[in-house]
Amino acid sequence: MNASEFRRRGKEMVDYVANYLEGIEGRQVYPDVEPGYLRPLIPAAAPQEPDTFEDIISDIEKIIMPGVTHWHSPYFFAYFPTASSYPAMLADMLCGAIGCIGFSWAASPACTELETVMMDWLGKMLELPEAFLAGKAGEGGGVIQGSASEATLMALLAARTKVIHRLQAESPDLTQAAIMEKLVAYSSDQAHSSVERAGLIGGVKLKAIPSDGNFAMRASALQEALEGDKAAGLIPFFVVATLGTTTCCSFDNLLEVGPICNKEDVWLHIDAAYAGSAFICPEFRPLLNGVEFADSFNFNPHKWLLVNFDCSAIQPVPMLSVLVRRS
Repeated sequence: MNASEFRRRGKEMVDYVANYLEGIEGRQVYPDVEPGYLRPLIPAAAPQEPDTFEDIISDIEKIIMPGVTHWHSPYFFAYFPTASSYPAMLADMLCGAIGCIGFSWAASPACTELETVMMDWLGKMLELPEAFLAGKAGEGGGVIQGSASEATLMALLAARTKVIHRLQAESPDLTQAAIMEKLVAYSSDQAHSSVERAGLIGGVKLKAIPSDGNFAMRASALQEALEGDKAAGLIPFFVVATLGTTTCCSFDNLLEVGPICNKEDVWLHIDAAYAGSAFICPEFRPLLNGVEFADSFNFNPHKWLLVNFDCSAIQPVPMLSVLVRRS
């Protein structure tokens, strides 16, 4: 495909996408297919000769669309609201064309700096404390992850690194393995399953704190767990508070849990994946009160803010942001 054909086919694809979205309410929301439906419909190996563009589009309608769950349909009531938009699609086209591999500033300065500035925009929209922003000094600031699951894992790894460094500085003879076997992380019993996975991947114990009648984690239950584990010789190091749980959109009590985490020198990560975008609205911002006690905060613009998946924003405080980036 040369530039001339790309121009023509690109316009055709834009028309196809626009037609798809304009008529999406007419499509069956959930596919009526069985597992493995796709394999018999496509060749067992890549073809030696390319198909025509027309044939590819035809296959999309005949083979792919029957197996698509249409998240953008007005009749889709599962999972979470999708946030695609025409400007976001155009931005994806440009991103695909530039093809930045932004693993360092030198690899693509604009990529790195735009991410930093945009994350500050989000932080200011949510009225996060100044410590969560990079600003001109660049000491703090956030990074984009693919999902809240990744963000929770990054926060846990950063917290693990921090506590290991601290304990080894206090007792140089302590090995990393000796510390790791005693580390304990905590979350509400309503937390997303990704928190449990983060504990498994991070190689640490994870304990679920029983929630109250409103499905929220409270200070008394957390304090009891911390005291019991410290008495048993374990090392509490990480707490995940959820703002907008997957099961029922319950909110852990930050104003209670936060001071305990600060007093016990335990990293507090806030998982606001689902509800975080709502805090931009002044009437909902009070639900974020207590964020000042947190070491890291995450929410998903790809759920409510008209940004294509994946865009999960994690904001750590100064110095700790270095650990998150290195992890």
